[in-house]
Amino acid sequence: MSEQVTHGKRRFDARWVSTGARILIGTVFAFSGFTKVVDIDGTIRAVRAYQLLPEAIIPTIGAGLPVLELALAVLLLTGLLTRVAAIITVPLCAAFFYGVASAWARGLSIECGCFGNGGLTANPIPGYVRELVLNAVLIIAAGWLIRRPISRWSLDTALGLSVALHHDGDTDDSDDDDDDDEPDDDSDDTDDDTEYNHDDEHDDDVDDPTSRSIGVQT
Repeated sequence: MSEQVTHGKRRFDARWVSTGARILIGTVFAFSGFTKVVDIDGTIRAVRAYQLLPEAIIPTIGAGLPVLELALAVLLLTGLLTRVAAIITVPLCAAFFYGVASAWARGLSIECGCFGNGGLTANPIPGYVRELVLNAVLIIAAGWLIRRPISRWSLDTALGLSVALHHDGDTDDSDDDDDDDEPDDDSDDTDDDTEYNHDDEHDDDVDDPTSRSIGVQT
């Protein structure tokens, strides 16, 4: 007999989805951060091409961005501080999304520079669409990890940090466990019916005239 038939239902293991989500985000950040860090000057030019930030902070942003991406990649690929990394990922990818959408709306013909390929281009639309879709997917994946940070093959689990994460965020699992521990309502109803029938029989015995003792007439 199969396990599904024996246990009635097979529980969905969300940890596999969380594992895939953090590996996806970590891989993208690792590649993106590496291509930026090997060409800091190109990254600074790509940031400047968006025409969104003051010139005074553009070099700092261009130099710090790949470091941040590589740090997030390390945390996510190793599964360490997964929820913290996911929380940082959401506004970061939202900023990327806004930057690309803004460049498209303003009619700029630039490469997004997300993977070290900044500069002007004659046909920017395919790159804009690709980066908008990618960042939207990353935001969704990061949102999942904020809700369910526990995953397979993670340092959070190896170091015991998943216990704290479980108490903080995985309330649905605990609710399911509570539902499994609840007694069967049908058994309670059966006990109530048995007690009710017993009381009825006792009342019938008291009211039945034949059950009363009859005195002997003299």
